[in-house]
Amino acid sequence: MSEENNKDRDQSSEELSPEEAKRRAVEEAKRKFQEAKQKKDAAKQAGAEDQAKEAAAEVTSSEETPAAESGAEKPAEESQEDAAPAAEAKEESLSPEEAKRRAVEEAKRKFQEAKQKKDAAAEAGDGAQAEGPAAEADTEKPAESSGSASADEKAKAAAAAKAKAAAAAKAKARAAKQKAEAEGQGAGATEGGAADGAEGASDDEKAKAIAKAKAAAAAKAKAAAAAKAKAQAAKQKAEAEGQGAGATDGGAADGAEGASDDEKAKAIAKAKAAAAAKAKAAAAAKAKAGAQGESAEGDDDAKAKAIAAAKAKAAAAAAARAKAGKADAQEEAKPKEPSVNQPYLDKYVKVIKEHIGEDVVEEAYINELAKDAPTLVIKREQWHEVAQFLKHNEQLSFDFLSDLHGSDFETHLELYAHFYSYKLKQSITIRVKVEREEATVASVTPIWPGANWPEREMYDLLGFQFTGHPNLTRILLTDDWVGYPLRKDYEQFDEEV
Repeated sequence: MSEENNKDRDQSSEELSPEEAKRRAVEEAKRKFQEAKQKKDAAKQAGAEDQAKEAAAEVTSSEETPAAESGAEKPAEESQEDAAPAAEAKEESLSPEEAKRRAVEEAKRKFQEAKQKKDAAAEAGDGAQAEGPAAEADTEKPAESSGSASADEKAKAAAAAKAKAAAAAKAKARAAKQKAEAEGQGAGATEGGAADGAEGASDDEKAKAIAKAKAAAAAKAKAAAAAKAKAQAAKQKAEAEGQGAGATDGGAADGAEGASDDEKAKAIAKAKAAAAAKAKAAAAAKAKAGAQGESAEGDDDAKAKAIAAAKAKAAAAAAARAKAGKADAQEEAKPKEPSVNQPYLDKYVKVIKEHIGEDVVEEAYINELAKDAPTLVIKREQWHEVAQFLKHNEQLSFDFLSDLHGSDFETHLELYAHFYSYKLKQSITIRVKVEREEATVASVTPIWPGANWPEREMYDLLGFQFTGHPNLTRILLTDDWVGYPLRKDYEQFDEEV
């Protein structure tokens, strides 16, 4: 009957494609494996040794069946030889574990034979490449069926190994992270250590470990950047305010966490030097304060003496001022002595009034600020006549015009002329007041040719209009210049100047 069933299977496998035959063989093997497992569990619970043997026999038969279905090309003699170990196991009444072990060994042997046949067929080129996968399936599935009996133990062992590997990976990652934080070597080693440590763990655990390492690395990098920025700010503030190096020491050590070993060493050395300097300065200040405390009593005496001396000095200065004020009052009470040039001034006024008129001189005085120079204020209308008289009169003979300039008094303009007589070795100053709106005055260039350029300068800068001047044009500024720069009310017209 079994031979007829095998023939039916061979015919059906020949009609089906190799892939379909392989798939069906695998399904049949799985089904039989499940039945055998259920029987084995029932045998264990009942404690019946007969049921365990029967389950072992069915496992053996289930291992033989896929090989018979998938390897339809194998001869019947091979199938009988494959079934021999299982029959011997039944006859000898082996334990289920021993039967499983032998079945696994037998399946491995069959797999090796099938593989050799496949290689031989590939070398001969007789189309055995299509039969190779079927043979491999025939040999692999019995191995799976035979090994599945201990699936629970293997699964438990694998779960325990996986849990152990995961725990080891976590411990290794934690140790690597602590080491990296202690040495300040960045988070690269932490990430790599977590990834290497999680190599034996599951994909989810690996992903979690790597993600955790990356998050730690990012947090550490961010903290290092913040510490570095904080250290730089503290250093700049300390340098600007001269606040020592206490904050710089800590900030430099923190800020150099992400830097190289050389930079760390330099920063630490610099911080230590600054701290030493600060300590030295503090010690010096303390010593100075102690010395000042010791000499406090002597300082009080010195202060008292200094205050007394200052008071005495102030009293002496006050007495000197009072004495000087008294002397000044006495001098003021005395009549002031006339200037040595007063006779000359009187002479000039007398001669001018006699020859030109009484009202020509508006004012006459001795200018004490100009070496007691005799000064006359002449009316604008008589200025040209007085100028001729000063030069040609034998009693005056002012043949040299030493200076000619003008000034703006905001209310009016004034002309100043300084003369000197080489014959009499005397000098005189003439002032002429001119209205601002109509600053017209007679030119003395025909009398003293040296007045040519000074009058042009007064016209250029102050706006004097000299009648009778031979060439009254601007001498310093351009002809198209607007305004007179030396007047008090001058407003700049050209913004570029």
